[in-house]
Amino acid sequence: MVTVVVEELIPEDHPIRRIKKIADEALGRLKGELDALYAKVGRPSVPPEVLLKSQLLISLYSVRSERQFCERLRYDFLFRWFLELSGAGAAFDATTFTKNRQRLLEADIHRKFFRAVVAEAAERHLLSEEHFTVDGTLIEANASLKSFRKKGGDGPPPSGGGRNAEVDFHGEKRSNQTHASTTDPDAKLYRKGNSQPAVLCFMAHALMEHRNGLCVDGEVTQATGFAEREAGLQMARRRPRKRRWTMAADKGYDTRDFVRGLRELRVTPHVAQHTTKRSSAIDRRTTRHPGYGVSQILRRRVEEIFGWGKGVGGLARSRLRGLARVASQVLSTLTAYNLVRLARLTAA
Repeated sequence: MVTVVVEELIPEDHPIRRIKKIADEALGRLKGELDALYAKVGRPSVPPEVLLKSQLLISLYSVRSERQFCERLRYDFLFRWFLELSGAGAAFDATTFTKNRQRLLEADIHRKFFRAVVAEAAERHLLSEEHFTVDGTLIEANASLKSFRKKGGDGPPPSGGGRNAEVDFHGEKRSNQTHASTTDPDAKLYRKGNSQPAVLCFMAHALMEHRNGLCVDGEVTQATGFAEREAGLQMARRRPRKRRWTMAADKGYDTRDFVRGLRELRVTPHVAQHTTKRSSAIDRRTTRHPGYGVSQILRRRVEEIFGWGKGVGGLARSRLRGLARVASQVLSTLTAYNLVRLARLTAA
């Protein structure tokens, strides 16, 4: 009989070792709060730490669903090593995520875990304290356009039977004021541009620091034309006000209200100038400084966060429904992205 030592199966130079070490140190910062969430009555519960680290693995290894993750957990030794699960076979099923999700949401534990990882980066002196970039992206909701029905349920029923019944929207005017998704009421119909299709979606926002391109704050909102700027100001208010700092952004943020809001917070707006259709809210008092040009170059790195999140982390389409649940998925993915970056930086 051959004894398999899982620890020996993971190469010493594998990045997952550095990711696990930093993640465990960040979870150590939350030990008291996580212990309070652990159920001490009834059958032994799955620790919250295991669920949080499971969400990391789902993002890191592009697992499509929690059900598929639990299936893979039966035979993937790397997954079991990362979660510190002994033995082989089933550890828990997908309903474990469902039953414990509300407890984690009420404690806002996903955001606290995200901040703990950011604190680990700060301890390693890897964060800028003066220069940042804000941006947003659309996340397709886990809901079909066929579910976008008139509020009150007075619309005609779908023709045909089955799960994928036909719905005729020809000639019908639909808007978020008169219609809502029956699958995910928090999702909003939104079109990014005139040549783009309207889809049910949410909007994710990220605040990136300029030294190493790490995400230091995140937010999820309903998709509206004002959401990016409102979320940008909200994240700016959450930053410590020890000294004046800069916030770069693309042309979509070049409005007088947003620029005025940043200046009231003692934040220097390094927003790209929108000069094609109207006058810009940014003038020579800002653009004449060399730092403005540097910010315009570095701000494009924020697309790496969203590119990784959608291409690897599974944010192109949400797995969950409801604003709070989608926010937990986005924060878990941003946490995974930071851990990947930290693993590379610490290795270098």
